[in-house]
Amino acid sequence: MSGTAGRRLALVVLQNAPLIAFVVVLVIFASLSDRFLTLGNFTNIVTQSSHIAIMAIGITFVLLTAGIDLSVGAVMYVGVAILALYLGDLPVVVSFPLVALIGLALGAVNGFFVVQMRGLHPFIITLAMLFILRGAALWMTDTRMVFVAEPIMSLGRTSYLGVPWAIWMFAAVFALAWIVLRETPFGRQVYAVGQDPVAAGKAGINVPLVLFAVYCICGLCAALGGLVSIAQVAAASSTFGFQKEFPVIAAAVLGGTSLFGGRGGVIGTVFGAILIQTVENGLVMTNANLHHRW
Repeated sequence: MSGTAGRRLALVVLQNAPLIAFVVVLVIFASLSDRFLTLGNFTNIVTQSSHIAIMAIGITFVLLTAGIDLSVGAVMYVGVAILALYLGDLPVVVSFPLVALIGLALGAVNGFFVVQMRGLHPFIITLAMLFILRGAALWMTDTRMVFVAEPIMSLGRTSYLGVPWAIWMFAAVFALAWIVLRETPFGRQVYAVGQDPVAAGKAGINVPLVLFAVYCICGLCAALGGLVSIAQVAAASSTFGFQKEFPVIAAAVLGGTSLFGGRGGVIGTVFGAILIQTVENGLVMTNANLHHRW
């Protein structure tokens, strides 16, 4: 009985690892700084992690099919570059959907090649897209810093019911993704493809279409993450979005999404994204010297 109880406890711990890690981090940093566990600081943590969480939600769809997308940082840079250079005179209600469509289109390119070139791993395809898109963005911006229009900067400072706009955007993406994965046939097909694509195909699931769709979703979320980020910082240098794929993938994996597909979800991904930002914030709060050499 004790062995069975121990296995059950271990299973519960594994299933709730992101939440447990989050609580442990909160307790540690709260004990080290009396400024850490405040509503203002927690709001700041969620606001700063919003763009990572949005992008991580998108890449969760890809990871659930046992795929990978390394181009998310480049996609967000391309979208922001186009926004600043060519769409600055348009109203936000027009320019933002256009950038979102650009991200969707770039994700569709990834999905097309992943489906058509099944002999190549998505790692190789999306790595190539990373270099192509970042090169295109650097060419468009002439490697210089680009600035967005005042309405976009104002949006980044806007709050509704006391909640920053970035958090509302993140919450909307999260709610929609959760509904899609948990309450729709498409969501169940995503899990099925990740667990066994051959069996999924035999069961009547259009595996290529599902793979294509998840990369479209990932590209869309990358563009939305870029919009949230640029609204907060107002300017994009040549390093905008550089290596963003690492914290994005880390957030999903920390949240319990398997790199081998078929297991995970967006709730854990959100905890993973907030956990990463919480650690960074806590280190700043406690004046940790990240450059100290032993």
